[in-house]
Amino acid sequence: MADYKSREEKRNAQKNSKTKNKKKKKGSIFKKIIMTVLIVGLAGLLFGGGLFAYYASQAPDLNEEDFIDPITTEIKDVNGDVFARIGAQNREFVSYDEIPPVVENAVLAIEDNRFYEHQGVDFFRLVGAVLANITEGFGAEGASTLTQQVIKQSVLTPEKSLERKAQEAWLAYQLEQDYSKEDIFEMYVNKIYYSDSIYGIRTASQYYYGVDLSDLQLHQAALLAGLPQRPNAYNPYENPDLAKERRDIVLRQMNNHGKISEEEMNQAIETDITDGLVDRSEGSENPRQQLAAEESKYDAFVDVVLDEIDDLEDVNPYEDGLTINTTLDPNAQTIVENTLNDGNIQFPADMNDVMAQAGVTLLDTESGAIRAIGGGRGYGDEVQRGFNYATDQTRQPGSAIKPLLDYAPAIEYLDWSTAQTIVDEPYEYSNGFAPNNYDGQFKGPMTMREALADSRNITAIKAYMEVGQEQGTEFLRDLGWNFNTENCGEVLCESAAIGGEPETNTLEMAGAYAAFGNKGVYNEPHSVTSIEFRDGSSMELEAESEVVMKDSTAYMMSDMLKDVLEPGATGELAQVNGLPLAGKSGTTNYPEDIRNANNIPSNGAPDSWFAGYTTQYTAAVWLGYAADVNQNYLSPQDRWVSQYIFRDIMRGVHEGIETPDFEKPDSVVEVEIEKGTSPVQLASEYTPDDQKSVELFIRGTEPTAVSEEFVVPDLQAPSNLSAEYNEENGTIQLTWDHSQEENDDRDVEFEVLVSIDGDEERELAVTSQNGLNIEQVQEGSTYTFTVTAIADDERSSSANTNIEIVRSEDENQDEENEENPEEEQNEEENQEETPEDNQDEQTPGEGDGNGEGQGNNDGENSGNNDEENPDQGTGQEEGDSGNETPEEPAEGSSDGTTDSEE
Repeated sequence: MADYKSREEKRNAQKNSKTKNKKKKKGSIFKKIIMTVLIVGLAGLLFGGGLFAYYASQAPDLNEEDFIDPITTEIKDVNGDVFARIGAQNREFVSYDEIPPVVENAVLAIEDNRFYEHQGVDFFRLVGAVLANITEGFGAEGASTLTQQVIKQSVLTPEKSLERKAQEAWLAYQLEQDYSKEDIFEMYVNKIYYSDSIYGIRTASQYYYGVDLSDLQLHQAALLAGLPQRPNAYNPYENPDLAKERRDIVLRQMNNHGKISEEEMNQAIETDITDGLVDRSEGSENPRQQLAAEESKYDAFVDVVLDEIDDLEDVNPYEDGLTINTTLDPNAQTIVENTLNDGNIQFPADMNDVMAQAGVTLLDTESGAIRAIGGGRGYGDEVQRGFNYATDQTRQPGSAIKPLLDYAPAIEYLDWSTAQTIVDEPYEYSNGFAPNNYDGQFKGPMTMREALADSRNITAIKAYMEVGQEQGTEFLRDLGWNFNTENCGEVLCESAAIGGEPETNTLEMAGAYAAFGNKGVYNEPHSVTSIEFRDGSSMELEAESEVVMKDSTAYMMSDMLKDVLEPGATGELAQVNGLPLAGKSGTTNYPEDIRNANNIPSNGAPDSWFAGYTTQYTAAVWLGYAADVNQNYLSPQDRWVSQYIFRDIMRGVHEGIETPDFEKPDSVVEVEIEKGTSPVQLASEYTPDDQKSVELFIRGTEPTAVSEEFVVPDLQAPSNLSAEYNEENGTIQLTWDHSQEENDDRDVEFEVLVSIDGDEERELAVTSQNGLNIEQVQEGSTYTFTVTAIADDERSSSANTNIEIVRSEDENQDEENEENPEEEQNEEENQEETPEDNQDEQTPGEGDGNGEGQGNNDGENSGNNDEENPDQGTGQEEGDSGNETPEEPAEGSSDGTTDSEE
């Protein structure tokens, strides 16, 4: 143990010892960390190297033919049959010696500035590309070398995976060993795609600028150099603003790498993007050639497929040799094209040398798969790919927007029923403008169902505003509509409720309507299901799918939209017999100033729409004039053509297939209500039929109160009561009439009472017939009959009539007395002396039926015998009309009266 001279010396020694131990400990930990990192890094390198070697060993062999021409892409229909092939036809080869420096510098500046320095893979460029994209914006510089791009376009798939990148690097290195830099550059500029079916930079120079490569100006060479990254997006004819942004990036990169001066760069940047471009507008001498389809039956559908694939990163159908599997139904596509072109439909006449056009989208309602596209009348006849009226044409939707923006949100957010009462009345927007209905009338209170079927404008506006513009606008966005709202801030304006905005196309329209038929589920319309690459790998494409409304909203809208196609409604001409169809028409209007300036009649319209669906298919149709839209217009008769197109297409595609009706979900209940009640009330048993309606309610919101507007009607008394005596058979025929109110469906019976010679009344019968036959009548008596109608516990006022039956003996005696008055007097005296010789008093059952009688009737009577039980005396027999000839005096009398009781 050490000796210390003092406690202070001991403390200092111990302190120094602890400090040394800490330094040793820290040093030891640091060394361990370094060693661990080195070991892990070495292991990572070894593993990475091994993995790279494995991937490289799986790479395909290089074949010279792969680097000459692009491989054809095949497009298949839903049955797996090829209906189009996309390949390179329009291409002129250029050798490296013919490429001017300005073109080479532009290409290398944006694609691979160190091309002549690397061996296929540029590790320095990887770091530089990351920094360039951060400092100069996305797209300033790519990480792949030009050699790697040639490999990717010629041999490999665009799949972003570690395996594909490793193989790409390995094959790029091999390509550099087998070919010179000049050869590789030549491969690139001849192979690359430049949009509009153009391959190779020489062909692109001639197509876009009408000159050979040697005559290109700096700004033109920069545009062509920037096109290959996204050919269709940077096409100056299609997207001039994007094309300029890309061109200017190329120019800045050329300046950064010392290929041009700053002055040259600025001068080129200030040059208009259209400077020198060949005019390829529609109707020009050299229209655009947008589809490189060597074999194509259905150009309009191919157009949609290529647009859809263009949104996929690193997939190039023009160069990659793909197999594209689509949703095309060739039978449906043929039906659509024939409908537009076979002449069975009489389209509106040409106006100002402009042909009326139409666009059609046909979807599978359940999946959103595009089954057919109608690009227009004569689409593909003159050019391979022209303006597609199904997808490229955007117009105001008119009333076709009402189910989407107004009524469906009202059901979804406000729990409206189809019986919701809305008042059609004069209305003003917040800016004071007063919209009107198509017929210039206001019809007052009506149900939502009636308002939709009759396409009332005011009710639609009220529904949109009551829901709220924010919720209505968002609801429409959820249905796949892509639009801006700069006119009214964050929401669509009031006029949007009747189709004033936003503009749309048939693809968006069909997708939105299909959600109604698909129980509230929106599926993004799509044409491509999968893509197969050359190496056997594939890419499955899944469309967006989202529940955008309750099943109750979807069903209630479908049920109301079925009424739109009923006779007398606005869409009746679109109906197909036996097919459960729902749909809506739409018509747009010209502003008053445009009408006045172009002499357009007040009923002239620029656009006509019809969109509708079954549980199987959904179709949207647009009709109008594409050119000179402010001069060419549709007449009221012309507008029906959109419904004819819809009808013929839906009839054709549904032929031979079972199409079930829309299925009511448990969330919806049917209720019979009384029209005009607000809040809605149930119909009573006395509500007239024309005031009843079966309407739909969200379960739990249906009415429980019964309307008291219509009460039990007063039971009407019998009328025209008449009694007639038939002397031949000694019976009285009693007849009467009776009528009931239209809404009184009660079963009525009649109580018949009789009083003889003023005695107390007694009941003869209760019958449901309008007559009674009384037998065994007592001659010489006066009968008084009372008839009362009875229904349930209610009794009507009574009807009465009298009839006197004269004895036949009295009649004979009267005649004798007239001939011998003295003898009559003696007989009367004898009768007074011998009363026992008088006839006994007879009851109705004791008469001998030999009396004669006649009554004065209120009207002509008829009756039927009760043959089954005549003893009851309740039948009717055909009686005399009571019209005696003047030679025969009347016998007996009858007086019919009716009590009038309030």
